[in-house]
Amino acid sequence: MIQGFQNQFMQNKYNHFYLIGFQYLGFRYHGWQKQPDQKTVHSMIDRTVNYVLEDKPFKTLGSGRTDAMVSSTNSYFELFATEPLGEDFLALMNQNLPSDIRVISLEEVDAHFNIIQDVQEKEYYYLFSHGEKVHPFCVSLLTPVLDELNITLMQKGAELFQGTHNFINFCYKPHADIQAERTLVKSEIVVNEEFTANFFPEESYIFKIRGKGFMRYQVRLMMGALIRLGREEFDLAYLEKSLKEPMEKSPGFIAPASGLHVHQTSFKA
Repeated sequence: MIQGFQNQFMQNKYNHFYLIGFQYLGFRYHGWQKQPDQKTVHSMIDRTVNYVLEDKPFKTLGSGRTDAMVSSTNSYFELFATEPLGEDFLALMNQNLPSDIRVISLEEVDAHFNIIQDVQEKEYYYLFSHGEKVHPFCVSLLTPVLDELNITLMQKGAELFQGTHNFINFCYKPHADIQAERTLVKSEIVVNEEFTANFFPEESYIFKIRGKGFMRYQVRLMMGALIRLGREEFDLAYLEKSLKEPMEKSPGFIAPASGLHVHQTSFKA
């Protein structure tokens, strides 16, 4: 109801609507959402749009929130404007945005497009290594687990998450009426061949997970459970049980945010 009223308000006040793709390194930001006295990605986006549009009225909405220090290779925000954007809008944005935020695409959409409700799927990557201390330059992108992990066991555990399950044990402080049954169309751990640098460890891994929507800290709690599984603190049967019934305590811990990336966001046609 509130979302519908908000959409109607936007349509009445603004008559130009744009879907803008962007990417960012989140290590020095306190997440996406604007917060008092905190540096956030949304506040930097809005500050730059305001400068480029020379104080003309506008509004921006993101396709979803991210935690502090989470990064993205493919996210979107919607820009509501009173006048059409110039051909040089993206270039001007990139000239004035901080170097760790970049806009990469622009598409005009109609007034009925809803950047929240029209999301079809989101894919997250969680990048990690194990068994060694890594170069300090890595930690803005990758979580180093110092313990030796049983990667084969973790890969089997990741496969258990795929499909439709009750993820109530993988939500931070869920409220009573939360819809915890979610469907994941992908959940796997693979050798990392996508993010490379000469200071990266010789071998690292990506936990890849894709679905329509995720609850608060869900991916990080799932990653925490896989790390505990890799330490052999419990077995596959216990992890499978956690997807069927509520437990007094989550099998996972909230894994560090800096290893998490929004990899891809897709919208309904």
